[in-house]
Amino acid sequence: MVALGFALLARGMRAVSDGGALMGAAIAFVLITAAGVAGFLPLVAVFVLIMLATRWRRERKRSLGVAERGGGRSASQVLANLGAAGLCALAATVFSQQAHILLIGAMAAMAEAAADTVSSEVGQAVARQPRMIVGFGRAPIGTNGAVSLRGILAGVIAASVVAWTGAFFGVVPWNSAPVIAVAGICGMLFDSVLGATLENRGKMGNDSVNFVSTVFAADMALVAAVVLEYARL
Repeated sequence: MVALGFALLARGMRAVSDGGALMGAAIAFVLITAAGVAGFLPLVAVFVLIMLATRWRRERKRSLGVAERGGGRSASQVLANLGAAGLCALAATVFSQQAHILLIGAMAAMAEAAADTVSSEVGQAVARQPRMIVGFGRAPIGTNGAVSLRGILAGVIAASVVAWTGAFFGVVPWNSAPVIAVAGICGMLFDSVLGATLENRGKMGNDSVNFVSTVFAADMALVAAVVLEYARL
């Protein structure tokens, strides 16, 4: 019921399409199954951060032609941003003895999703002349791989908020929050690199870039969590 209610709320706010709402409900259900209702709260943090960043200074984004299209995020976009988190949570329900590690991966994937979208939306809202993350040349606002200092800072804050939300509500241990935040930030930067290279060359689509970047963040956090756990033994 919680997952369904969340999906209906997101649809009512026009943040997602019908398909996006169903996909979001499925991922929320998996997170709740893996970690209880607390596992759903970092997802709420992601939703709020993205919604606020997307709607902030929307008129400027429209004038620049970079505003998000009407109708909200589609099922493919929701899956691209949250699919890796859902897969980690699903694995946590199957491999219960490793659930504490797998949930760290899920939180890192969500931290990356929040960081990537918030950094892009804030950058588009305030940047005057962003630079490409590869080569550092000037680029028009909205160019794949173009970044700004303010946008990156906003992404860092978003990743940290998701990480500490997971820790505060007991989804993951407190000492894993820095790992999650750093993995999310690295995933955000990796997303920009992919955008500046493979996406701009037509080798990857935006959804593919987003999914690969969340997987990158999850894998980075999982490796760090395993290393730290063995170091304590």
